[in-house]
Amino acid sequence: MRRSVPLNLFGIPFGLLGLADCWLVAATFHLASVTIGRVLVGVAVVVWGVVGLSYVRGIRANRVALGDELGNPIAGPFASLAVITPMLAAADALYPLSHTAGSVIVDVLIVATVVLAGWFTGQWIYRPLELSKVHPGYFLPSVAGGFVASASAGLIGQRGLAEMLFGLGLVSWIVLGSIVLGRLVLGPALPAALTPTIAIEVAPAAVATFAAFVVDGHRVDTAVRLLAGYGLLMVIAQVRLLPAYLRLSFMPSFWAFTFSWAAVTFAGLTWLGVTRPTAWRAESYVALALISAFIGAIAARTALALQRGNLLPTPSPATASGPVAPVLPGSAVSR
Repeated sequence: MRRSVPLNLFGIPFGLLGLADCWLVAATFHLASVTIGRVLVGVAVVVWGVVGLSYVRGIRANRVALGDELGNPIAGPFASLAVITPMLAAADALYPLSHTAGSVIVDVLIVATVVLAGWFTGQWIYRPLELSKVHPGYFLPSVAGGFVASASAGLIGQRGLAEMLFGLGLVSWIVLGSIVLGRLVLGPALPAALTPTIAIEVAPAAVATFAAFVVDGHRVDTAVRLLAGYGLLMVIAQVRLLPAYLRLSFMPSFWAFTFSWAAVTFAGLTWLGVTRPTAWRAESYVALALISAFIGAIAARTALALQRGNLLPTPSPATASGPVAPVLPGSAVSR
């Protein structure tokens, strides 16, 4: 039986794309060559293709229905990354080379992102969720989808659409943020395999800040400051979570850390580049070096796990039945 590829592996190209955006922002302020960022976008797209092809082959070989995958209350939300990643990649690297091709692909994927976000929202209403199955990955379809789509639309010059999509992301964040944070505070502890998704809590404010910069022309206004305030709170909260993170063994869900902290970095780099405080260049280079080393280390550990053959979950008789299949490597860890 072929090993199944869990949906959260789409976090790998998403994280690599986050690193690419850090370098592209640095290039915007003449701190690095734009070529580095575009090469990283290319790497992210190639990895996205490999993960996507492997995922399709896995569900076909194991006779798993795509509808069951999307309806899975734990793994389903990660499916949105399969659409969000190429959307942002096209805005980042294809649009500067071909406005027409870039605009068409971004617009098509924006539609797909909004439809998928709407489907998940309806699904969660139609089939009430158990509190214990909710996790920060629920931000991905509509919150991350809305804000990333807003930034993508802004990058290709569609400001009106970008503002509308920002609203989609913002209201979704307000609603889902309360639910997810309430679950983390009052609900049962997340299983080990999902614990890294708590890092996603830092992403909405950071991605919203970046989208606001793109839409409003790199201005630090009241809205950006409000977003930064909440973002700072979530970043500090992560420090308290370090003991929980340090107890974890490596697993693919560690990629939840990558785009989340890359978003904090590229939002911060944009802020530094716009305001240009004393030593802003040195601070920018330190931030760029740290995020590159961090994501590089996770990528290296992933490559090692792949080489050893323990990156993907081991096939089991339950895999072929779809809904009861393990959806995340390590998800069998007790709470």
